[in-house]
Amino acid sequence: MNAEPVLITGVGRRLGLHLARTFLARGTPVIGTYRSERAGVDTLREAGAELHRVELDDERQIDAVVAAVRKRHPRLRALIHNASEWLSEADGHEPGEVMRRVMQVHVVAPYLMNLALAPLLEASAHPHADIIHVGDHVSSRGSRKHVAYAASKAAQDNLTLSFAARLAPKVKVNSIAPALVIFNDGDDEAYREKARRRSLIGREAGLAEFQDAVDYLLASGYVTGRVLPLDGGRHLVAA
Repeated sequence: MNAEPVLITGVGRRLGLHLARTFLARGTPVIGTYRSERAGVDTLREAGAELHRVELDDERQIDAVVAAVRKRHPRLRALIHNASEWLSEADGHEPGEVMRRVMQVHVVAPYLMNLALAPLLEASAHPHADIIHVGDHVSSRGSRKHVAYAASKAAQDNLTLSFAARLAPKVKVNSIAPALVIFNDGDDEAYREKARRRSLIGREAGLAEFQDAVDYLLASGYVTGRVLPLDGGRHLVAA
């Protein structure tokens, strides 16, 4: 078993849950953060994951989980920032609060965790360690309905550039910019068909495709400071 764990934020559902399950199945220890108790959290706990309940818009809770990780672990193989805050001004939320929350989860939390946990990554026995920010394809094109969200993901991409320069050569820092990895259970068929038409491939990517993108970045000893698109050619389809 690889003794160096992977820390993944937002492991309670969807992408984070899949990543955590996959790494555990491979024998890689997983440290996960989650916001709400869900069935997926229980399955990870039973599989041996080290889990921390934390609100990433609360800096005191971020400091607490970082302190706990540093106390228990001398090294980390990777830090994957998957946790996301999906809010829109169009849904009636107060604009200032929307911007505060998305910036806190997508920018401030990764910024603080990257700084605090960099020594554990630099201590990795692996030839390189990794930070991966899970972004969004809207970071490069903006969004009419999710202005604050898109801006926060663009800022997160900029963290990728800065930390790649700061932590090289030992720690590689990259971002993945997905679109339509998997539908939500409540998405109706009309919405799904509209979403499929927005990409050249015409389907959702799937969790295995997302895992492959993460694995590619972890395996590479050369790629750093990059945003990896995972959008099915959506950039070539007219809005």
